[in-house]
Amino acid sequence: MRPWLEIPVLKGTLVGLEPLSAAHADDLARAGEEDRGSYDFTLVPRADQVGSYIEGQFARIEQGLVPFAQIRRGDGRAVGCTAYWDPRFWPGRERNPRAVEIGFTWLGASAQGTGLNAEAKLLLMTHAFEELGVARVDLKTDARNERSRRALQALGATFEGVLRNWSMSWAPGEEGRLRDSAMYSVVAEEWSRVKARLAARVAGHADGHPA
Repeated sequence: MRPWLEIPVLKGTLVGLEPLSAAHADDLARAGEEDRGSYDFTLVPRADQVGSYIEGQFARIEQGLVPFAQIRRGDGRAVGCTAYWDPRFWPGRERNPRAVEIGFTWLGASAQGTGLNAEAKLLLMTHAFEELGVARVDLKTDARNERSRRALQALGATFEGVLRNWSMSWAPGEEGRLRDSAMYSVVAEEWSRVKARLAARVAGHADGHPA
C-alpha cells in the first residue's frame, strides 16, 4: 500500500472521518433514506443498496480511492460518506500525490446545512495540504447541480470551467451515460485563505451562529 493511503481517522468538532467499513452500513442505510430531495445528481444508496455500495467503494481502492464514513460527533452515527480520489503523482515519485480530488460526498438530510460538510472539507484539505503536501485539491460536480456548485463556491474553491462528457452520470435514468462536470479547485497558495474561511464557518455552526 502506498504511504499516502494510510490516512488516520480525522476528527473535528462536528464530524469525524473514519475509514469506511461494513460496520457503518446500518447507519448509512438510515441516513440515505431520509429526505432524498437533494440527490438528483449524486450517488447515494438506498437502504437495500448500502452493502453493494460499500463493496463498490472497496473495489475502487485499487484505483486510488480512499473512502470515509462521515461520523456526526453529536450522536456518533455515520450520516454520509466522502473520499479522496484520483491521486496524481510527480513522475517517479509515488510516495505522496501532487494533487488529489475530494469526491463521492453525500450527507443524510438531517446532517445537511449543519456545518458537517464544511468541516469535512476542512479536515480533508488540511491533511492533503499540510500532511501530504499536495499542490492542489480538485472538486467536481455535475454541471447541472446548482446546489452543489453553490456549496463549492461557498467553500472558497475556484471555478475552472466545464469539461464535457467527463464523468459518469449518477442522475436517475442516465445509467451508463456521461455527464458534463463543473470543475473547481483549491491550490496550495490559496490554502491559508480557504482554511480561515472554512474554520470560521465551522466555528459559527459550533457556537450556534452559522455564517
